[in-house]
Formats: sequence, C-alpha cells, structure tokens
Amino acid sequence: MVILSGVLQAGNKGPGAALPASVYRKYCVGLSSLVALCALALFLASCGGGDAKTAARTNVVLPVPVSVATAELRDMPYYLTGLGSVSAFYTVSIKSRVDGQLVEVKFKEGQFVKQGDLLAVIDPRPYEVQLEQAQAQLFKDQATLRDAQLNLQRYKDLLHNSGAMSQQQVDTQAATVDQLDGTVRTDQAMIDTVKLQLVYCHITAPVSGRIGLRLVDPGNMVHATDTNPMLVITQLQPIAVLFTLPEDNLPAVAQRMNARALTVEAYGRDNVTKLASGILQTIDNQIDQTTGTGRLKAVFDNRNNELWPNQFVNCRLLLETRNNSTTVPAAAIQRGPQGTYVFVAKPDNTVTIRPVTLAFTQENVSVIANGLSPQEVVVTDGQDKLQEGSKVEPRQAAGHSPQGSGVSAPSGQKPGGRTQNPSSPVQ
Repeated sequence: MVILSGVLQAGNKGPGAALPASVYRKYCVGLSSLVALCALALFLASCGGGDAKTAARTNVVLPVPVSVATAELRDMPYYLTGLGSVSAFYTVSIKSRVDGQLVEVKFKEGQFVKQGDLLAVIDPRPYEVQLEQAQAQLFKDQATLRDAQLNLQRYKDLLHNSGAMSQQQVDTQAATVDQLDGTVRTDQAMIDTVKLQLVYCHITAPVSGRIGLRLVDPGNMVHATDTNPMLVITQLQPIAVLFTLPEDNLPAVAQRMNARALTVEAYGRDNVTKLASGILQTIDNQIDQTTGTGRLKAVFDNRNNELWPNQFVNCRLLLETRNNSTTVPAAAIQRGPQGTYVFVAKPDNTVTIRPVTLAFTQENVSVIANGLSPQEVVVTDGQDKLQEGSKVEPRQAAGHSPQGSGVSAPSGQKPGGRTQNPSSPVQ
C-alpha cells in the first residue's frame, strides 16, 4: 500500500514528473510478491478440493463381481472308481500235439475264427503209413486168434466124446486163445492211437476269438515238446476287466450284488471317453494286504472291440442312484477350520457364510447332505474377496441362471453381466 500511494503521489505531480528509482524498484518487488501470493492461494484451494473428492470416493464400497449358481434337485448316480486292466476271457496258445512238418496254414493274422475252424495242417503221410501197418498187424492177429479158437473147440469135443484129449491140454489152449484176444485188442488200440494222431495233424480252433501274429511259418518242423506256440487266440467277445476298490467299499458292493446286477463303465486314460458298459460278475475271495484293496471282475460284450487285452482303463461302478439330492457346482464348496461351507447370495445382493455337510462329489457336482435348500443361490467364483455381509455383483455362471432365484441384478446391469454405469471407476 505504501508503494502504491507513492506511485499515486508521483502521478499527481503531472504527466511529466519522473518516478524515483527507489520507488520504482519497490513497486516491482511488491507487484511480484502479490502475484506469487495469489498463485499460492489458488494452488492450495485446488489441492484441498481434490483431497475431499478422493476421500468421498474412498468411502464408497464397490460390489464384488462374482459368479453364482442355483442349488438344484436332481437324481445323482453314486459311482465307485478304480483303475483296472482288460483281460481276455480266454487266451489259448496253440501248439502241435504231434511231430511233423507244417505244410499248410489256413488262417490270416488278425482273423476272427470260430470254434472248430481249421487253422493249420501238419504232414499226415507218416501217420497214414503207421495206420496201414497197425491195421495189417490187426488182421494177422485176428487170423491167429480164429485158429486158436477152432483148436480149442476141437480139444473140448475130443475130451467129452472120446477122452482122447486131456483136461490140461484143453485148459492150455483156452489160455492161448485169451492171449491172442489180448493181442488183437492191443492192435485195435494202436489203430485208434494213429487215427487220433491223424486228427491232431489238422489243428482246429478250440475257442472263438481273434488270432494274433503267426509265430511259425509253413515248411518248419514242429514238435509236441516245443515251448513256443504256433499262434495265440484271444477271446474278445465277451471280454473281462479286472479292477480294484478299497476294502471298505466291498461290503456295500457285495450287498447290492445280491439284490441286482451292478453296471460297470470303462473309460479311457483321459477318464472322459467312455469305451464300454458291462456287468459286475464277481469279487475276489481275498484282499491284498499290501494295498488294502480287493479285486473285482466285470464282463463286457465288447461287440465293437473297444477293449483290448492288457489295456488300462478307469472303471466306474454304479453303486446306487440317490434321488432328489440337493446339488451345487463343486467350485462352490469352500473349506476352512470349521469344515465345509458355501457363500449364499441373498436377494439384497449380499452374501452370508453357510456351513454345509458334503455327502459326496461326483465329477464337478457336489451333493449337499444338509445345510442348503434347493433354489438357493451360491457363489461359485470370486469367493477369495468375500466375507460375511459383502456386497456382490452376481453374474450368471456357465449352465446356471440366477434369474427367478431371488437375487436381483443391480440397477444399470444386464442379467448375468457387470454394471453398465459409465461413471463407475474402471476396475
């Protein structure tokens, strides 16, 4: 103010009056200070307003986006699962029962054959010659036997009619007849043996099944004492699967086997691809002490040859079907120090913690024994950000809809989506 009054006084002296240098310097300094003070006041005012807006924004509690699903009533199958391996119903290693040269092969590798089909032929000529020799020997011995029988009859007539023959000679001739009769029977047995060997020269399939790879080529000599088979036949229709279950499950399985046939499903290594369905046939008569499991055998028709011997499969034994079970997605189940619980979404878009008792989980579906009612809505995703009473922004989970379940979407939000208000802050 002093500087301004000095300037005004100098101006009153007239337009031609000169302004003193000291006054001019004071005037410039004062003007600069005034401008700086005004700028500082404006800066402080703007900073104070921003803090107030930030504080107001911080006090607003934003809802947590979550996925929800509705608890449903459904009939849930209860499966027991175990790892198993496929076993051929019958496996037969075909070997020669006679010695000779393999002259003919009547099958192809991988061919399906029926019981009694001709598979191979061994050279029968040596056995045909033996048969002729045995038949000739039989003819000779039969002639000798007839002569001895005639002599015996003559001796008997002489003994009874004239007494010209002693009883000792008659008895000796009778013994000779019996000896020759035994020789004839031996010859007949030899003929039957050679005929059987001729039958063995023609190898036939003992069971119906599929032939594997040929192990002996035509032209080779085969013997009855060979350790390696000529071929292997495996019966694939039907086929068996051996799998294991914990010993605690065996009493329940045995009890239900007495009431009805239990279905067994075989799945591939991915445990997703279903290969075949069959029937449980039996339970083994002992438990493996090293693993605490029991072996079970199931039989499959295998009409399309989905199963192969020694194949590893995942088996599911349908023990029972539990009707009218309360089910939720398995992702909704949470576990804590007090046990299992779920977050239940209420109509006011808040959540509450609900302890539940879990009956069992089948794949991605959990069956609730108690603690939850059908049509209640549970949170399936985003539970890590929730606590008792948290505000939520529900959205539809895959395959489930919260509509009609008592949970309303916030204003400006499409059902199953996030809030569409453009003024809301970006998450």
